[in-house]
Amino acid sequence: QVQLVESGGGLVQPGGSLRLSCAAAGFPFSSYDMNWYRQPPGKERVLVASISSSGGNTNYAGSVKGRFTISRDNRKNMVYLQMNSLKPEDTAVYYCNVRYSAYGGLHDAWGQGTQVTVSS
Repeated sequence: QVQLVESGGGLVQPGGSLRLSCAAAGFPFSSYDMNWYRQPPGKERVLVASISSSGGNTNYAGSVKGRFTISRDNRKNMVYLQMNSLKPEDTAVYYCNVRYSAYGGLHDAWGQGTQVTVSS
């Protein structure tokens, strides 16, 4: 069973930093790209950052490029999102995601989410 568990969210002042973590289990972690999404209050869930299975390639949404860094540790089955220079508009529930193949198809797995609130 695929499991993703996020942690590290909280309340931070504008300009501050947070590091989100996602612990993965139940699938061959090092074989899959991993993603971080976020869902602001009242808005749709959007992709924030992606990292390839080896960690060698990363992609970011324009709104976070230069401020956020996605990384992974394939020995620990962990993926991280370092968030710097946080802005109020970064306030959202952040979700870890993997799209994996099983039973002849593709499936999305999500964690429970972790709340990030940027406010003074």
